[in-house]
Amino acid sequence: MLPSPAAPTGTAAPTGLRWPASLTLVRHGQSTGNLADARAREQDAEVVDVGERDADVPLSDLGRRQAAAVGRWLATAPEAPPVPQVVISSPYVRALRTAEAVVRGAREAGLDVPDPRTDERLRERDLGWWDGLTGAGVRARFPEESARRARLGKFYYRPPGGESWCDVALRVRSVLASLREEHPGRDVLVVSHQAVVTNFRLVLEGLDERSVLELDAHEPLANCSVTSYAFGDGGVQLRLAGDTRAVQGVEITDDPADDPTEEPVEDSAGSPAGGRRGAQVAR
Repeated sequence: MLPSPAAPTGTAAPTGLRWPASLTLVRHGQSTGNLADARAREQDAEVVDVGERDADVPLSDLGRRQAAAVGRWLATAPEAPPVPQVVISSPYVRALRTAEAVVRGAREAGLDVPDPRTDERLRERDLGWWDGLTGAGVRARFPEESARRARLGKFYYRPPGGESWCDVALRVRSVLASLREEHPGRDVLVVSHQAVVTNFRLVLEGLDERSVLELDAHEPLANCSVTSYAFGDGGVQLRLAGDTRAVQGVEITDDPADDPTEEPVEDSAGSPAGGRRGAQVAR
């Protein structure tokens, strides 16, 4: 996908506030859950066959290669966003391993990129009772709730025990407030999930229900796609939207040399970066 043009004038991010210099959003690499979900849909199954809880679903072999490729792309591609000075990730395994691999790939290409830190506000949308079910499973097991979702619409509907898209948007607004407070003028990289990245677009571009659902339907975010914004006196500008050039041509091979390690990036004290599960966006 080619980079999107600059966002129109009058986006949601107002002038006069302190903002990061740039914000780059990366969806995690392909996970084993993505593969299981695709199989379940092909088979019209009711349940997605995933053994781990959602927070522990790992990357697939392809997902690890995708993440490393994003790191190399950030270091070498002229069209890439600015080199990140801050890297923040969802604590979910598939996102944190993506962030670690992006950092490792960038460092191997010669960039000085900091260790990733985690923020639980960037976690995947909680589906509550619907976790692990396909659409067919929801309709078969919760027909009344399925009908209620159809009436309310995807944007406002909250599954029992879960979150609506509006709930995710509230988390995103909180993250952006922290970024303005803690990282003004810095280049920030965030690694998260499809619904979260899409809600960043909702907030930053001032989209409404119809616009964001059309975006989700017609421009779904690929694994390891890159969306980026620049902030300046004129407000916020969308520079890249769901860009996949970093992972074009990435595939699974039988060559062990092509297999990125999953060892966590270590911080300066020698501890895994993923162990710093900060409840706030940290410097």
